[in-house]
Amino acid sequence: MKKYLLSLFTHSVPAGFPSPADDYLDRSLDLNTYLIKHPAATYLARAKGDSMEGCGIFDGDLLIVDRSIEAQHGQIIIAAIDGQLTCKILDKNKQCLTSANEHFTPIRISEFSDLVIEGVVIHSVRHHVLP
Repeated sequence: MKKYLLSLFTHSVPAGFPSPADDYLDRSLDLNTYLIKHPAATYLARAKGDSMEGCGIFDGDLLIVDRSIEAQHGQIIIAAIDGQLTCKILDKNKQCLTSANEHFTPIRISEFSDLVIEGVVIHSVRHHVLP
């Protein structure tokens, strides 16, 4: 597989008021190296729905998920609970999976729940211009 390196400008781009342009490049950047630390344990998934909009994950976003990271309280995870896949925030204190949208009820995790954590969401990718 051929790798494509992208140009990385030396300065950050202000999201507020414009600043003078900087025309030269600092270096090249391989997005695989930048976004994926454990390639053998990483997979991609597509987000569906609006339950995670409060943390910046929108319908159709591409999620980069790492299976090698042990899920911690407060992290966004992909989990199979009672056979149903979901993307939620792990709340170990309240023993539930929560959404980042107040219109969704937390999913309680009981001793009888069949919970399998499929990985931790480490990045999400969103298209700003539709193809």
